[in-house]
Amino acid sequence: MSFEPLKGLRVLDLTSVVVGPVCTWRLGQYGAEIIKLESPEGDLMRGLGGLSPTGEHSGAYLHFNRGKRNICIDLKKPSARALMAKLVASADVIVANMRPRALERLGLDPATVRAQHPEKVYCLITGFGTDGPYAGDPTYDSVVQGATGMAGLALERDGAPAYVPMLICDHVVGEIAAGSILAAVLQAKTTGKGSNIEIPMFETMAAFVMQEHLAQHSFDPPVGPPGDQRLLSPHNRPVRTADGWISFTINTDVQVRSFLQATGRHGLLDDPRFATVASRAKYVKEWFEVRGAPLTDRTTSEWLAIFREADIAAKPCHTLASLRRDPHLEAVDLVRFEQHPTEGRTAAIRSTIRFDDAYPSLRAPSQPKGWETCDVLEEIGCSGAEIDALLAEGAALQAARQ
Repeated sequence: MSFEPLKGLRVLDLTSVVVGPVCTWRLGQYGAEIIKLESPEGDLMRGLGGLSPTGEHSGAYLHFNRGKRNICIDLKKPSARALMAKLVASADVIVANMRPRALERLGLDPATVRAQHPEKVYCLITGFGTDGPYAGDPTYDSVVQGATGMAGLALERDGAPAYVPMLICDHVVGEIAAGSILAAVLQAKTTGKGSNIEIPMFETMAAFVMQEHLAQHSFDPPVGPPGDQRLLSPHNRPVRTADGWISFTINTDVQVRSFLQATGRHGLLDDPRFATVASRAKYVKEWFEVRGAPLTDRTTSEWLAIFREADIAAKPCHTLASLRRDPHLEAVDLVRFEQHPTEGRTAAIRSTIRFDDAYPSLRAPSQPKGWETCDVLEEIGCSGAEIDALLAEGAALQAARQ
């Protein structure tokens, strides 16, 4: 039995690139019907994130947009406004990550939509919110990483700022947006009232950074420098072995003693600097020099066996190539292959959340631009003549199906 608690909920997806599509992908995993609207130019992510056989579906686009019904509308055309009014009326939830001024010009901003449909849930994901001096400024994940101090954490550690080489802010904020929508849908179900939700990426990720790294500056007056000094240590990184790298973490006093014994550092077992959590916090620089020292006298697999015996949390530090071959991921069938309607054989990554001993349905692969335009327009009450007129004007585009 599939897990579809949102079955019957229609989401109008006015998002592109990553943060919004991650949000609506998650809602689709829970059974919501996602109507993804693209412009004739298409979602920028179709061309970003790597090459594809046709140039229309990058690997990233495939994974962020599976399970969505794709329609293509040219919002610049005169008849598009009336068409969008029908699409909005047909939806329970509207999700957008366009810049607020662009939404206002189109009459698709939260205030306009909720004035006409107070029962709707409208989620606006922005870069910097709609108030404050940055309101309305353009942004992408890397800009948020820089502005929130995430990139600056590497400056503290390594002497130069660096981005996390994945779109971490987009993923985190997209998932938070999905959770916020679920709360608003629950409220609408019990009260009949919709909601305006606004989720700014900058404030959201800045809060995450400060929750961890205000640290000693969480007190007034401060009791030390800002930053969790463990995480900022230059030695807080994977450790080299004889044939690669290993990742491990040791936090408790018992784990530390086990680690020192397993690595042959018996002379440090009685060192008061490393005996307790409090003393290691005081001598964090010295402690991380110890735990970050190379372990090149044995291979990664040999160290993993030793650490497993000592009950120390450790796993190989994978490369992008080796991750796909991880025996655990292969055993749990995280990545499968399927036939895409235009891209041939493609990878499908299942949900990682299990409900009642089953994973949600993978749902259909991502669709070519405008794949279901005519079907959706018919469902929202457009006649055949109206659809033909929209197609002739170029206000709506239907992909050719093979």
